[in-house]
Amino acid sequence: MNEQNPYDPYYPQPQIIGYDEYGQPVYQQVPPQAQQPYDPYAQHQQQHAQQPVQQQPVQQQGYGYDAYGQPVQQPQQPQYDPYGQQRGYDPYASYDTGQQWAVQGEAAPAPAAPPRAPVAAPAGVPGQRPALDDSGDDRAYRTEQFSFIEEPDEDSEDVIDWLKFTESRSERREEARRRGRNRVVALVVALVVAAVGGVGYLWYAGKLPGLSGEEQKQNIATGPQKRDTIVVHLHDTKGGGTSTALLVDNTTTKQGTTVLLPNALSVANDEGSATTLAKSVEDDGSTGTREAIGNLLGTKITGTWRLDTPYLENLVELVSNIDITTDTEVPSDKKGEAPLVAKGENQTLNGRAAVAYATYRGPGEAEAKQLQRFGQVVYGVLRKMSDDPKAATVTVETLAQILDPSLPEKDLGASLAKLAEHAKGGDYKTAVLPVEQDGSLGQGAADSVVKDILGGKVSAPDQGSAVRVAIRDATGKDATEAARVVLINGGFAFVGGAKAETEEKSQVLYGDDAQKATAGEVAKTLGLPEGAVKKGETAGNGAVTVVLGQDYKIPGSKR
Repeated sequence: MNEQNPYDPYYPQPQIIGYDEYGQPVYQQVPPQAQQPYDPYAQHQQQHAQQPVQQQPVQQQGYGYDAYGQPVQQPQQPQYDPYGQQRGYDPYASYDTGQQWAVQGEAAPAPAAPPRAPVAAPAGVPGQRPALDDSGDDRAYRTEQFSFIEEPDEDSEDVIDWLKFTESRSERREEARRRGRNRVVALVVALVVAAVGGVGYLWYAGKLPGLSGEEQKQNIATGPQKRDTIVVHLHDTKGGGTSTALLVDNTTTKQGTTVLLPNALSVANDEGSATTLAKSVEDDGSTGTREAIGNLLGTKITGTWRLDTPYLENLVELVSNIDITTDTEVPSDKKGEAPLVAKGENQTLNGRAAVAYATYRGPGEAEAKQLQRFGQVVYGVLRKMSDDPKAATVTVETLAQILDPSLPEKDLGASLAKLAEHAKGGDYKTAVLPVEQDGSLGQGAADSVVKDILGGKVSAPDQGSAVRVAIRDATGKDATEAARVVLINGGFAFVGGAKAETEEKSQVLYGDDAQKATAGEVAKTLGLPEGAVKKGETAGNGAVTVVLGQDYKIPGSKR
């Protein structure tokens, strides 16, 4: 539609060449010869001139007659002003539909047109500007001419987005600082742990400056340690005799040990009299023997496992035979048959061969040889035993033997599983308790076995229990038995005696200051002077050690 002349679609269309400072379009100027004053009634005049109707004479300046017969003056057309200098233009001001009827010469005049409401000038006519209002405002548009639709303010959204970005950026910076602090703390903790672990490893390996390997081993041996010890008695149901061993699980050092006890070991029976270990097993039973061994060695034994040879044979079969290195050949019971056990390394023994090897003692051999073979079989069984407590318990239950009340199947299975773990890991050894010919403990037994393996220095006796006293006979005569009787009658526990080189003066030695008063009581009981009580080295299995010298008067003797 032609915005310059809305009534003539063929009017030349001006071209937009830009916009002024108010944002209004600027159109190209129309040449003067092509620019004609706008006359909305020009077409009506042409039509009127062609119609053969009688017209009333009109003045030269007139432009027809209105509905009342009054001449209408032709308005002077304003020139086209592309910059809107002509103000107050109203294309509807001189347009009257009643004149059109008068020009066409209708007989009856048209009724008077109703009064028209003022119409606002259209704002879409290019090149023209509205007239000044009373206040002199020449703005092209005023706010009352429009109805505004509230739209979201993009600037405000941008500000909100910027605030959110700034806030999130600050939070990220703070989070980065926190992470940095956490990394520093974690690094410090890791360095401390690494340092402590390194020092601990060097201490364990004995590589710390000023701490030699010998000192390290001594600290491990004498420090407080936790041990689980059970005693096992092998009964040879065919050939007769017994073999005894202590199975020690040191949970502190993660070490397992089999301590073999000779049958000649002197222990106290239920009456307090000295007897051999072999005789105690037969006469006193499991409970009495267990207590006697514990008192002698100063160690706590938790339970007794009686293992007859038929059950040992079944046990070896359950663990699918054992592999050991044998030191001798064991002949068969029947003549002409191959030996039951061959001599050599990595010999595989079934249940029958294992029993024959564990109980074999060759002609003229010492008892210690047979004990060592028993220890080898025990070690071979532990290496094949499961280290899982439940599985080991199932193996024990499968034996279907009647166990001692002190060691039920579940406890025995757990103990064997722990020992099996040490044996498989190479942390297992076998030792023989040194015993003199008279059955007393040897001089080296206290340090090598009693202290290192069975629990260090002898602990103080429980409240109400008898004090353990050991005797060294240095009289040159046999005074041990007489002194033992005196001590038992005096309420003390005799834990063994041994021969010693002759000494002139008797001594009563205590190692712990807490035992000084007890040592004085022992001296009075034996009739020794108070000056004989001294602090010194005691036997590993006794709280007090009495060294009987030549000045000791044996009860009942003439001297």
